[in-house]
Amino acid sequence: MTVLLVHGDREYLREPGEELQTDLGVLDVPEDVEPGQTLETHLGEPFEVRHLRGPDLFNHFERTGAPMMPRDVGLIAGHTGVAAGDRVLDAGTGTGVLSAYLGRMGADVSTYERDPDFAEVARENMELADVADRVEVRVGDVTEELDGDELADDAFDVLTLDTEDAPEVVARATDLLVRGGFVAIYSPFVEHTREVVESAREAGLADVETLETIQRRMDFDDRGSRPSTAGVGHTGYLTFARRP
Repeated sequence: MTVLLVHGDREYLREPGEELQTDLGVLDVPEDVEPGQTLETHLGEPFEVRHLRGPDLFNHFERTGAPMMPRDVGLIAGHTGVAAGDRVLDAGTGTGVLSAYLGRMGADVSTYERDPDFAEVARENMELADVADRVEVRVGDVTEELDGDELADDAFDVLTLDTEDAPEVVARATDLLVRGGFVAIYSPFVEHTREVVESAREAGLADVETLETIQRRMDFDDRGSRPSTAGVGHTGYLTFARRP
């Protein structure tokens, strides 16, 4: 069980029995460590022990590119209603943040990553997230598997796509989804988003809608209150559709 050790704005991942060495001192993590405990270094500096949760995984996963932001994951969960026991087909694994969140919700995820090295990193991230039994990271191009036995008709409750060839997969969504199932597509550019929307309409999908994901953090200080001028406000576009 990996735990998060927190001191102020510092965070470290450690396993029970491991040692943490910092300028704040040396800390030995007990074998029976539990979230909620406070451990001290040999210099008396306290570290809070926390259980890893979704935002912590986003911050501490090994990255192979820009991961999906938690706010985008939240929109996908809210608009598709993905839940425990659902079968999810994901394409464009990358770092694996979305797959890990879905696995922790109790969904069974098959996710495709073209790059073998990226896929191996994603598998390690699934181990860290404790969802390796629910998330299968496959190496390959999902478009090449559309007619294979692995992707049988009506096999999935939700499709989540973060890949350039998403329009091709969306065109086959009715073959892949159960009736009433959802598809969610993340697109960084408007041009790609338009292709996705056109593909969804041509495929006869219902309730096609696109949202731009914008979020502004608020700053509160002695001078007043206003949206922050730092950070990323816009991340991309999310398109949702449903098999009738």
